[in-house]
Amino acid sequence: MRPIPDDLAQALEEWHTTYRRLAEQPRTALRRRLIQLSATVMSHPHWQDGERTAARSALHTNGQGRGSSR
Repeated sequence: MRPIPDDLAQALEEWHTTYRRLAEQPRTALRRRLIQLSATVMSHPHWQDGERTAARSALHTNGQGRGSSR
């Protein structure tokens, strides 16, 4: 499996942060940002190979370990 690119890991980390903020204070701007980040993460070229499931699992693991406050 290829390593997760930094820009993809950063986008997912920002997605998690935005999601938590949206849960605390629902705002249209946060909803729009979450949709934008979702599109960025899901359409990233990293997913174009055949390792989608394993790579996404690794990405979520990395997203939780990179400065996350969980």
